[in-house]
Amino acid sequence: MRVLSISTLYPNEHTPNFGVFVERQMQAVAKRGDVDLTLVNPIGLPPFPLSLHPRYRQLRDLPEREHRSGVNVLRPRFSLLPMVGARFNAGAIVRAVLPLVRRLHAEQKFNLVDAQFFHPDGYAAVRIAAVLGLPVSIKARGADIQHWGRQRATAAQVRKAGRRATGLLAVSNGLIDDMTALGMPREKITLHRTGLDADLFRPYDRRLCRDQLGLPRDKPVLATVGALIPRKGQRYAIEALAKLPGAILLIAGKGDDEAMLHRLAAQLGVAERVRFLGAVPHAELPVLLNAADVLVLPSSSEGLANAWVEALACGTPVVTTPIPGAQELITDPDWGRLVPRDGSAIAAAVSALLAERSSPERVQEAVAGMSWQANAAALVEHWRRLAGA
Repeated sequence: MRVLSISTLYPNEHTPNFGVFVERQMQAVAKRGDVDLTLVNPIGLPPFPLSLHPRYRQLRDLPEREHRSGVNVLRPRFSLLPMVGARFNAGAIVRAVLPLVRRLHAEQKFNLVDAQFFHPDGYAAVRIAAVLGLPVSIKARGADIQHWGRQRATAAQVRKAGRRATGLLAVSNGLIDDMTALGMPREKITLHRTGLDADLFRPYDRRLCRDQLGLPRDKPVLATVGALIPRKGQRYAIEALAKLPGAILLIAGKGDDEAMLHRLAAQLGVAERVRFLGAVPHAELPVLLNAADVLVLPSSSEGLANAWVEALACGTPVVTTPIPGAQELITDPDWGRLVPRDGSAIAAAVSALLAERSSPERVQEAVAGMSWQANAAALVEHWRRLAGA
């Protein structure tokens, strides 16, 4: 079976953590050997003079073709209008990608078009699939439905993509509910959770991990992992820290909230107990997660956060909000607590977990059976069903 997958979320040498979960999934698909996979990773570049910004200069210099960790990756460029052009991105991707895929399809026909994110990938995929006369699958992961599916500029495209697709995937049942609320047919949607590299994300010696990071062995350590944006809620983790004397908070990630978070830590008198680590390479996250006693991620919305899954696999319990994906995953008090976005509530939940100290093996049970191999098998089965292959 030949599959054309479109994903604007995909790592490269300059942004190695961007969409790393898509790359892990596609690597597992490629390793199976029963799918001829072509991954199209459209790169958005703004017009001059914005194109001179260092971020875009790096993207412009990426190779247009790359065999990356077993996956053939193609990177056509499309015109991007940062901040204001979201409604135009899908159309720009179609114009950039269609000539390329038409040529590839003429050389050897694809069986299916796949999109790994609903916006802008999904709407672009249904338009390209219509031209090629192929079935199309779109996967929903969280913000693509919960944010772009509600934005005035993009909501209509998200709804159209969901209605026109042959089949849909979602990482949680709560996200399926959100999709049906937008008018997408529930019978089209299949639950497809994330995967896990259990060889990498597993319990390590906590004392050695703390030594490696220069952390004291005798102090409570909290960690939060994710982009520094309002939706992830790192500010509430800092507020909780102020109510946990002696505890240390590790913040892994980059984003627009960073300056505000530094100011908040200073205002609350905890700046010396907050460590901003920047973007931590994915392969180094197990050391961070094992060094921590608790992962704190007070998100306002998620599909099924990879950070939850990876922390639990390391034997580290999670404190997050009672959003649907978390309610489905964290169903045992040994695995974590679901509390409001409130510093006092988070601090109380962390204190309870520190007092109970469930074993890492007990916490690991939350993600038993999750793997990228199982994820890839379910994905390929879904593709075959849609393509009749």
